[in-house]
Amino acid sequence: MPDAPGQTPHYERLWPTLFMSMRLPGAEAANPVIAQHLLAADKASADLTGDYLKGDLLEAKHPAFAWLKQCIERAVVDYARTAGITYDLTWALQAWPNVNLKGDYHNLHNHPHSWLSGTYYVAMPDQTGATHRTDLNPGAISFYDPRPQANMNAILGDGQFDPEHRKLPRAGDLFLWPSFLHHLVHPNMVDDPRISISFNVVLRWKDAYVGL
Repeated sequence: MPDAPGQTPHYERLWPTLFMSMRLPGAEAANPVIAQHLLAADKASADLTGDYLKGDLLEAKHPAFAWLKQCIERAVVDYARTAGITYDLTWALQAWPNVNLKGDYHNLHNHPHSWLSGTYYVAMPDQTGATHRTDLNPGAISFYDPRPQANMNAILGDGQFDPEHRKLPRAGDLFLWPSFLHHLVHPNMVDDPRISISFNVVLRWKDAYVGL
């Protein structure tokens, strides 16, 4: 006998956090050029990674950075469409380099005043065997459930069970996520530098964003 209307369970996953990852075509050719540029800039600057508001890296007059900017802009459009945003957005990109030497890491943080944030990975040295400790995750990036203590009553198999989502990027990977999402970068435990480019997608206001 078929179920009466309304008796079949209907499931909804509430308040999802959309995370995007992809390998960029052309990364193998572009990454050595970008890495050389950033390593030279790091030698010339006392605090290249910390001074992230100085200038806009993606405006550098070089074809490799023009390629990367184009890839990021395409990714933002794809992310918005997947999120269900069907109208046009207007935004600015703010990008800065990260050159992590041995022992360098990034504390837990998010990116205020932005809509999306992301990272493109230029050089990811092999961390295999870098430490004997199982509680360290060298070179990885961790993202945390934005709902505090959502996992407290979760059981194994429940989507809320693990409040941490950890990724070990490869050179050529692009990650994109909502800027409110707290994340941290685990230490680089090898001598070779870990090189990446982080960026924010800052919306330019339109009334359409709030349905006006």
